[in-house]
Amino acid sequence: MRVMPMSSFQYSAVYLVLRDPQNRVLLARRFNTGFMDGFYSLPAGHIELGEAVTAALARETRKEIGITLDVAQCQFVHVQHRRNPDRMYYDFYFEASQWDGDPRVCEPDKCDDLRWFALDALPANTVPYVREILTERLARAERYSEIGFAE
Repeated sequence: MRVMPMSSFQYSAVYLVLRDPQNRVLLARRFNTGFMDGFYSLPAGHIELGEAVTAALARETRKEIGITLDVAQCQFVHVQHRRNPDRMYYDFYFEASQWDGDPRVCEPDKCDDLRWFALDALPANTVPYVREILTERLARAERYSEIGFAE
C-alpha cells in the first residue's frame, strides 16, 4: 500500500457567517487547538466522512456555540479551495441571520472568547483567510476563491 504525503490529503470544513440585527458577525477566538491559536475565526468544523455539508453546519454550530439552525434558511455564500503546507481544504461558507438559542462558548478547551464584530472593525488577530472572505469576497458576491496555490 502506498502512503501519500501529507500534502496530498484533502479535507472539507464548513464555516458559519452568523449576522445579528446590527449586521455584525460572530467570531470565536481559537484556543489550545494547535492551529492559529489566539486568532478569531468564524464558528467552523470539519465535515465528517459521509456527512452532508449542511448536516455538518448544523452539528458544528450546535456543538461549538450552542445554537440551532434551520439549514433550509441558511444561504450558501462561498467555497474556498485552500492549501496549507501539510494539507488542502475545501471550505464551505454559509450565512444565517436567524437561529434558536443564545450563542455561547460550548467548547472552552478550544475557544476562549466569543464576540460580535462589525465588518469594518474586525480584530487585528482575525485568521487571514477568514478576514478575506468577510471583507472582500462576500462584499463582491464572489462564490469561489483559491488560496495557497502557486500562480
